[in-house]
Amino acid sequence: MNRMLMMPVLLPFATAILMLLFQRKIVLHRILGVLSTTLLGVTALILLHGVMREGTLALQIGGWDAPFGITFVADTLAAIMVAITAIIGFTTALYSIGTINTEREHYFYHPLMQLLLMGINGAFLTGDIFNLYVWFEVMLISSFVLLVLGSRPQQLEGAIKYVTLNLLSSAIFLAAVGILYGMTGTLNMADLAIRIPLLEHRELLTVVAVLFLITFGVKSAIFPLFFWLPASYHTPPIAISAMFAGLLTKVGVYAIIRFFTTIFTSTDATLVHQLLLWSGGFTMVVGVLGAVAQYDVRKLLSFHIVSQIGYMIFSIAIQSPLAIAAGLFYMLHNIVAKTNLFYMSGLMRRIGGSYDLRKIGGIYDSYPLFGLLFLVPALGLAGIPPLSGFWAKLLVIRSGLEAGEWWLVAIALGVSMLTLFSMIKIWNEGFWKQHPQSDYDFATSTYHHLGRLDKSMIITPIVLLGLVTAVFGLWFEPFFTMADHAAQELLDPANYIESVRGGTL
Repeated sequence: MNRMLMMPVLLPFATAILMLLFQRKIVLHRILGVLSTTLLGVTALILLHGVMREGTLALQIGGWDAPFGITFVADTLAAIMVAITAIIGFTTALYSIGTINTEREHYFYHPLMQLLLMGINGAFLTGDIFNLYVWFEVMLISSFVLLVLGSRPQQLEGAIKYVTLNLLSSAIFLAAVGILYGMTGTLNMADLAIRIPLLEHRELLTVVAVLFLITFGVKSAIFPLFFWLPASYHTPPIAISAMFAGLLTKVGVYAIIRFFTTIFTSTDATLVHQLLLWSGGFTMVVGVLGAVAQYDVRKLLSFHIVSQIGYMIFSIAIQSPLAIAAGLFYMLHNIVAKTNLFYMSGLMRRIGGSYDLRKIGGIYDSYPLFGLLFLVPALGLAGIPPLSGFWAKLLVIRSGLEAGEWWLVAIALGVSMLTLFSMIKIWNEGFWKQHPQSDYDFATSTYHHLGRLDKSMIITPIVLLGLVTAVFGLWFEPFFTMADHAAQELLDPANYIESVRGGTL
């Protein structure tokens, strides 16, 4: 079972290489993309089952004992994140078939998507901080190329902002890694969890923790480091935006959770946890206010990415078992709902002719099923019962009340109301009101002229993720149980440490 830890990285990597060998076979690229993500899903489920049955799994590459070798680790949190990544990868592979034009496909769109999945899974499974930096760079390179694929001026402008700030955060990351290694003599996360409490000279520990917070704050787009996201995520094709919206910022959130539970405890990084608390509140407010002001669906949803990250950061900062579990469940719910809403925005553009809500309308009259499909992730994001967002927000608010953070709870409730307002705004403008062009004929839309296969490739991912949102809500208990188990492991990393230090094969 331990050797399965390599599969979520090797599968997309091998698929990307195979695609490059058959560079001009675009149909083969599409088939391989769907097949690879299907196998990734099967592998992720096997891995998750193994972790739930046997506990934390660890693999020392080449047989080098920790902390000297490259370590791959899967605890409950990592296994859950790999599983949700497989779901998003599969649906995006399907959605890409119906939406990505052949020009972009000839410029290695599908191999780049596989490399992005490889980087994301590597970040979730690594047990070493320097290798986390390497996987971040794999993600950065592949995501940057995906952002500029097509070379439209708007894309280039957004990509420059994206890559500049992310390169700066990478430099800060390396500085923090160097200082931490100088203090402890190791970069293995399990080894750090043992050595940091034993340090005699701890003056630099807070500095290192803040540097890591800045790095991961940029990656996850928390306040005040978020401005690059709404400037770039709306520029590429929707399939790319959806993948970014669902997964990339969550890798940053994952790193914050991992570092400030396993490595830096609340005792070691009191200042950081206070910064996280304040940042969570500001992130919620700034993000939702930005969303309310937008009429471009992609920009509106991009600001909502920022806003929803605030809920997760708020939960992480509280540090109670319930709060961590609530943050993890919220992250899973948000990945699914946010990706689905971006898929829906692409469908709205194809039917109505624009991303601007002021220029479209009447979609519900002509396509009532699409209106209902939109409501599932939209109401889920707003926290309407019995969908997954209701339970996620309820748990976050409850954990805030138990911690006595009344003002943040009030902010979270207010932001939730504005989120609902934003979703109703999209519904009213895009689906309910009549199209501004009285003579607009939906039969002339680009969606109407798509082939049956392309239509099914667009609708199927939306339906699948809608079902996941409903299942998360209606069968909430088993999913929260997994999140709670992951939270207990994070706050008591003894099993994680033991598995890594004794995990040589």
